[in-house]
Amino acid sequence: MDLSDTRRGTTALVTGGAGGIGAAVVRKLAAQGMTVAATDTDAEALTPLIKEVRENGGTAHAYTVDVSDSAAVNATVDQVERATGPIEHLVNVAGVLRTGSALTLSDEDWAATFAVNTDGVFHVSRAVGRRMAGRRRGAIVTVTSNAASVPRTQMAAYGASKAAATMFTKTLGLELAQYGVRCNIVAPGSTNTRMLRSMWADAHGPRATLDGSLSSYRVGIPLRRLAQPEDVAEAVAFLLSGAAAHITMHDLYVDGGAALGR
Repeated sequence: MDLSDTRRGTTALVTGGAGGIGAAVVRKLAAQGMTVAATDTDAEALTPLIKEVRENGGTAHAYTVDVSDSAAVNATVDQVERATGPIEHLVNVAGVLRTGSALTLSDEDWAATFAVNTDGVFHVSRAVGRRMAGRRRGAIVTVTSNAASVPRTQMAAYGASKAAATMFTKTLGLELAQYGVRCNIVAPGSTNTRMLRSMWADAHGPRATLDGSLSSYRVGIPLRRLAQPEDVAEAVAFLLSGAAAHITMHDLYVDGGAALGR
């Protein structure tokens, strides 16, 4: 069975669409025949992605919005639905990383991390979820991180924000279940994106990520490979699909075993 058949022509909203994972999700859903509304704060980065999708026969549109701005989110969701029809699929990917010790992390870094990673998920999911509930259909996937359940040194704000987004999405899934709306989480580990590469100090970064670090209590990756954005996009697409029709409030780890199955 072609799982894209039941979703062809439907509208999907993807936040953080210009990033590595977000762009992979946009490409994947567009290739399955969905009309994709890709949002990001970086309008310039969205332009070549939308052009690529269209050249490959897909349908995608760009929207510039800061997910930390509740009013802007509401306006964008309204604009998308007026332009392309009901949003039946939402993928929360937008995220930022601010590293630093829990004792030295600034108020600004903490607030900025939560503004996007947690508040952004709340704003977008609330705006879209209300509409899905009224129509009694839809699926939401929030992309978090395995750092939401496994402590990582220098990542207190990031891990805490992703943990909050995870529990919010599960609670939302419980509340929306009566309306037939499913809410799930995809939790990647180290994925070959600009965010991960920004944490590497030198050319040994990839190997160090695979090996882990005893001094920072970090397990490496048992599968001995970094995830690619497409690996995460495949998991997202599955949870949006009819094959996952009886799955909700689930937390799917895509980390090569780095969290040791939690």
